[in-house]
Amino acid sequence: MLRGILPRQDLPFGNHRYHFVRPKVLAISGSAISVKNDLETRRLQTVQINISVEDPTSDDGRGSVSVGWFFLEGTNAKVIYDSPKRVRTSDRSAPHAKSASRCPAVLNFESRLFEIKCPVDVAVSFVRGEDGQAELHAAGGPQSSIRRNRLAQLVHLSDEAEWRHPDRPVLQLALPYVFVADAPVVINQLAPFLHYRAEALPGTMFAGRFPIHVWPRPIMWSFEWHDTDKPLVIKRGEPLFYVQFETIPQERPVQLVEAELTPELQAYLDLISGTVDYVSQTFSLMQAAADQRPAQLVSPKRRK
Repeated sequence: MLRGILPRQDLPFGNHRYHFVRPKVLAISGSAISVKNDLETRRLQTVQINISVEDPTSDDGRGSVSVGWFFLEGTNAKVIYDSPKRVRTSDRSAPHAKSASRCPAVLNFESRLFEIKCPVDVAVSFVRGEDGQAELHAAGGPQSSIRRNRLAQLVHLSDEAEWRHPDRPVLQLALPYVFVADAPVVINQLAPFLHYRAEALPGTMFAGRFPIHVWPRPIMWSFEWHDTDKPLVIKRGEPLFYVQFETIPQERPVQLVEAELTPELQAYLDLISGTVDYVSQTFSLMQAAADQRPAQLVSPKRRK
């Protein structure tokens, strides 16, 4: 149960639900089923998950919510990364009163939906080496706009043991975007379903969601390759994914602002960075992180 200073509100999170009432305490409870393979048998194990997180923010639950975004410290060639942009598919000047571009549901949905574009030309093929190891090969040839060594720094295959299916490689594109908020906000990372592609990608994007007010971390694009006979080709400037923000109450408007990477914010990032390499259930560490979180992390960037 998540308790806060607001009237009771429900915020779904996976198979769980957050409840906001006094005082501020967050808890997630539920069960997950994992499959363990043995040499002779396959058995199901049920794991009970209980997570409690105290809300460390000083948000009063009124007005719009400022969601800050920034690049990781040490990001090279920042100019190739576009700022997140609000998704607008509707022409609001449409003359007909019943036009879909004037639909309140569409306008409300897009008001909290933002687009991240691909920073480089990606053209890679999946192959098996002579030793059977999974490999990525650059498919752009001499006409590629990005050097092979730079592409290899951004795009890589996950360890084969970590794939969800043995015949579906998992590829990851490292990105420097981080989102943070000083009010309870959950970010959703979604495939760019409003972008029409004449030729579909040979697989699907991993979606995900997590609370950015206690767990701000870099967003990574992950892709599950279904048809490995086809190359993965994404042009620079094409929509790579969307992010959508859930607030409490849910009707609160969202304002996306570029945030300063202050010493306090950097210290908090250092506190939680890399935890996935050491433990499995990183959500279980949220309370420990929240206990050390400053009340304010979002400081709008000042332009010189």
